[in-house]
Amino acid sequence: MAMNIETNSIGIGDRFGKEGLAQLRAIRRAEEEGILVVPVWNKSNREHSLIGTTPADVRSAADAAVREAGWTHRYYVDADHIGLKTVDSFLPWSDFFTLDVADFIGQQAPDDTIAAFVRDMAPFRGALRIPGVDATFEVTDAVLERIGRHYLYAVSEAGRTYRHIASAKGVDHFVTEVSIDEAEAPQRPLELFFILAAIAREKIPAQTIAPKFSGKFLKGVDYVGDVGTFEREFEADLAVIRHSIGVFQLPRSLKISVHTGSDKFSLYPPMRAALKKQGAGIHLKTAGTTWLEEVIGIAISGPAGLALVERIYAEAYDRFSELCRPYATVVEIDYASLPTPTQVAAWSGDSFAQHLRHDPSCPSYSVHFRQLMHVAFKVAAELGDEFRSALDAARETVARCVTANLFDRHIRPLFVGG
Repeated sequence: MAMNIETNSIGIGDRFGKEGLAQLRAIRRAEEEGILVVPVWNKSNREHSLIGTTPADVRSAADAAVREAGWTHRYYVDADHIGLKTVDSFLPWSDFFTLDVADFIGQQAPDDTIAAFVRDMAPFRGALRIPGVDATFEVTDAVLERIGRHYLYAVSEAGRTYRHIASAKGVDHFVTEVSIDEAEAPQRPLELFFILAAIAREKIPAQTIAPKFSGKFLKGVDYVGDVGTFEREFEADLAVIRHSIGVFQLPRSLKISVHTGSDKFSLYPPMRAALKKQGAGIHLKTAGTTWLEEVIGIAISGPAGLALVERIYAEAYDRFSELCRPYATVVEIDYASLPTPTQVAAWSGDSFAQHLRHDPSCPSYSVHFRQLMHVAFKVAAELGDEFRSALDAARETVARCVTANLFDRHIRPLFVGG
């Protein structure tokens, strides 16, 4: 029996593997409101290497949380942002694979491969209308060749990775996502249509597709860009996906995936409206928000916890360039706008939380402070048992923060409404 992902799903990254139960409480609250959102534990190879964990640790934490919560619906463990070079360590433990091929976009496929693609797409030449998209597209051999030269190699790399996974696990035992969101430029509706055609030609049964949108999706903060432009792109992408399922015989469960989706508060209402209008589902991928709620919970738990997170910040401040470098494309921090460690050392726990918590209505909230703490998890990981003991000591406070953040700020506005 094929593993078909549910209509609504949410990626729940958990840096230190301790918040599964708190996250499931938030997801269960959605179920109580009549909305099933299935959890997908996601963690990338880069995060494993920075923290010192393994894919087996994610599976163990997910299974334990599910048992303790009594979760009776399906759940998944995502090998996040993998390729052929990094996938093998995930194979025994994951049942969701995010094939990240953005780095291969623009690499040249063989000329005969491009020519074959142009021939296969000949039925779409001329004026192409996609139901639900206002524009009419003029498709010529030159247009097809341009799209082929830009994307075919990347899609073929996804095909190679997919077949490698399928040979190890069997074709019906995992969910496949194709990720092109870290490209330099957004994919327009016509490009997405033919990317999906290429995915079908590679016989990849993609169930989620992560395109790049206009604007900036920075880690842990709200969308930077024109919301109206995003809304039009999002609706068009939903229409393209719906149309492509039938045209290219892709899985009926195929849906859009929004990466770096946590904290994009200005986008959730228009996304919810578009999904409802088109009867579509979504996979929202979140990650570092949980870690930040852990920091907030530790900070307000008492003097010892506050002293620890102040130390983490001071270290991150001194190692600014090193910590930001791996995330250079998804953080924008003005170093001069950051509080100094001396200033932070004078804060109370509540003041630390107010500067960090994503509440733009709060005068203390700092988008720069929040982003630096977002990438500072490496410092916490280096503290080892000291940080994990602090998490355990603040367990109830941290859990309340994690559950409230995930449900009130993310699940409710996107999936539940009101």
